[in-house]
Amino acid sequence: MKRSFLLIYSIAMATYCQAQNDMSKLFDSTGTPRTYVKDTYKSTRIVMGQSTEMLRAHELDFRVTHRFGDAAGEFGGSKTFFGVDNAADIRIAFEYGITDNLMVGVSRSKGSGDLEQLYEGLVKYRLLQQSTDNSIPVSLAFFGNAVISGMTSAKEVTSASYFGSTTDRMSYVAQAIVSRKFGRRLSLTLLPTYIHRNRVAFNDMNNIFALGAAGRLKLSKRIGILAEYYYPFRSNASSDYAKSSRSTTYYQPLGIGLEIETGGHVFHVTFTNSTAILENQFISETTTSWLQGQFRWGFNISRRFTLFGKKDWKK
Repeated sequence: MKRSFLLIYSIAMATYCQAQNDMSKLFDSTGTPRTYVKDTYKSTRIVMGQSTEMLRAHELDFRVTHRFGDAAGEFGGSKTFFGVDNAADIRIAFEYGITDNLMVGVSRSKGSGDLEQLYEGLVKYRLLQQSTDNSIPVSLAFFGNAVISGMTSAKEVTSASYFGSTTDRMSYVAQAIVSRKFGRRLSLTLLPTYIHRNRVAFNDMNNIFALGAAGRLKLSKRIGILAEYYYPFRSNASSDYAKSSRSTTYYQPLGIGLEIETGGHVFHVTFTNSTAILENQFISETTTSWLQGQFRWGFNISRRFTLFGKKDWKK
């Protein structure tokens, strides 16, 4: 058994190294040292979702994300101090860079959708990084997570939060992130995303594909404006049934934000119509509309620590 494991491990490592060499040959035919485009974004997140930025090897990122209640509309206004009195969702996370192109993380979120009390494990791998000579025109990363809910099961069998087994509590996201930085100020990103939820409400969709788009316009060295939008490809039958049976209307999540970088901190002030923070919920379960005043402000705070080796992430 041990010999078999060592043989499989050796073959896997050899295949991985060969793939890396092939990729290197493919994009470095001149043999000259290549430099890469840096700071496409200041953070591993844009407004709501992932960017192609990575943590450096051995770097620990402590993140706090918060979404308040509706700023306006029926549940907002001065009586809730424009949403500040309410917390729509809160996420606390620890993320770690295993290499400069591979990071992992764990988080706990309040949740704001069909499921609450969410525990997440995530991984992100950057396959390509945009080069300054344009031989690699874009940065490409892949993100995936698995989320499980710890909430008490509902009693109604048709509810999305009725758990007949442990797997009913789980959902998954797989996402490709394609970014390009244009000059010193503008960065644009496409985010094709696949979401699978093991348990959904009656006649809802277990599998949803969505296409996201995002960008950043830098105003100065440390300040930029952010925007992010997703279009989930829901079937008309699913949307119509949710509206007629549960009085639920789904909207496309749209967020804008201000990015401020201050040394070891990256601070985002955001406004979104989505209440949830995790991709598993805000892409597929946004039920509030900007046009009805159902937007909220929030913030993303990131504090990085270098656990081992040289502290060079500021470069």
